[in-house]
Amino acid sequence: MARRRDQVLDAAIEVLGAEGTRRLTYQAVDSAAGVPTGTTSNYFRNRTALIDGIVDHLQALDRREWEAFAADTDPADHGELADAMAAFVRHATGPARARTAARFALFLESSSRPELRAPLARGRAAVLAWSTEWVRRFGSAAPERHSRMLLDHLDGVVLHQLAFPEEDFDPTVDLRELLSGLLT
Repeated sequence: MARRRDQVLDAAIEVLGAEGTRRLTYQAVDSAAGVPTGTTSNYFRNRTALIDGIVDHLQALDRREWEAFAADTDPADHGELADAMAAFVRHATGPARARTAARFALFLESSSRPELRAPLARGRAAVLAWSTEWVRRFGSAAPERHSRMLLDHLDGVVLHQLAFPEEDFDPTVDLRELLSGLLT
């Protein structure tokens, strides 16, 4: 049961990331997931529930991947953290591009659809909480503020790479400099 639900959510993210919010329909998700018609609506009774599910799923996927990228980083070495973050950003703008585009599509859509703000704000709060713990672990004197600054920077870098892809994209140097300033 959980596997099928995740299959539907993965397909919803792909549809959203590739085609935008207007094309996010039960039929499009069912088709992308390769499941019988009506499967998505069985799991998510309305669009709000589907969006909530997508936001939660995006957050879980990102957290699992971030933990894998940063698993062996040494809190005494800010360069290792910058390297892990750069690898994560390259992943988010490469193999996980559709997922990242889906998230930004929801961000933009929320400016005209206030009902999207609550699940997105909940997701952002969760990401801020665990990123705050990471920067605290690496010695930040103001972990909440530094986490917010870092996430805002990452959002901007990722958005620019999605919109204006650079073939030789490597955010490592900038991330090292930013972390050096925040964590020393």
